[in-house]
Amino acid sequence: ILEEIANENIDTLKIFKINIDENPMTPQKFGVRGIPTLMLFKDGNLVDTKVGSLPKSALETWIKSSL
Repeated sequence: ILEEIANENIDTLKIFKINIDENPMTPQKFGVRGIPTLMLFKDGNLVDTKVGSLPKSALETWIKSSL
């Protein structure tokens, strides 16, 4: 679903996935307590976080309302 959203918004949105096993300091830095954790950044600043999976329509709504 994330790849679909990224492809549909290629000019305005970038989606990155991080493997926490390969990057163990990242979850600590951002206080990640559950997987999946979705974080929205705007201009390099964290603007919102969601824990758990969401259907595509809910993800799109969340992204649009947060950015």
